[in-house]
Amino acid sequence: MADFQVQVLDWLTIQKLAGHNSTVPAGHPETVNHNKPPAYHIREIFEKGQCRDSYVKPRDAGRILRKNDLSVAINQCTELKKMVNTIISVCGGTTIA
Repeated sequence: MADFQVQVLDWLTIQKLAGHNSTVPAGHPETVNHNKPPAYHIREIFEKGQCRDSYVKPRDAGRILRKNDLSVAINQCTELKKMVNTIISVCGGTTIA
């Protein structure tokens, strides 16, 4: 599963799941700090919060994404949009403008 850009995810959902009100990491979504990848920020808030344990990507990523509109993230992050459009195109669908 790909690393998620924390800045384009619904941070309120992450805060609720983690049980902490830490602010969203600053910066443009496509600026990735390779010393602290996006999943690290999510793990950090889970460990600070009231969650039963740390962030586990296979378990928690689905919970974060399940009730959120991914088109918001797609429209904020050009690289994500390119990737999604490639997948849609390969499947014969209509790409996102």
